[in-house]
Amino acid sequence: MQQIKAEYVNPFLMAARSVVGMACQVEVEIQKPYIRTESYGEDTVTIAIGITGEFVGDTVIAIPLDVALFLASCMMMMPVTEFDEIPKSAISELGNMIMGNAATFFSTQEIGVDITPPTMKQGVYEIPAKAAGICIPLVVNKDKKMEISIYTS
Repeated sequence: MQQIKAEYVNPFLMAARSVVGMACQVEVEIQKPYIRTESYGEDTVTIAIGITGEFVGDTVIAIPLDVALFLASCMMMMPVTEFDEIPKSAISELGNMIMGNAATFFSTQEIGVDITPPTMKQGVYEIPAKAAGICIPLVVNKDKKMEISIYTS
């Protein structure tokens, strides 16, 4: 399995902490990375975004449904109890903002990347069998977990 360089991981971490923190007005704690081999379950919202350029791969932002509802509530500044079109749009945009911010961090390191539009899915998300990847858990608001996985091609 190909190792992912820290210089390719850090922009995602800085972007996630910054964007989620600002958009939702919450604290974001980065936890210890690990290799994820299990699929994400039914109660998970995933946002997949491709990366091209000097770093090629895919990023998957995985958010348990209850955490997605919490984040959408924070973003919309009102309670959200159902994951319908408006909260889906908010969470998809959150993923897009994280990735856009990560692309900006890459450019400050003079690493040219482009991102594809986000693809959001609710339900089981299979981890690519032959993908080399790293998963970084994030704790939002002290007790809500989400993850960012980075896979190289």
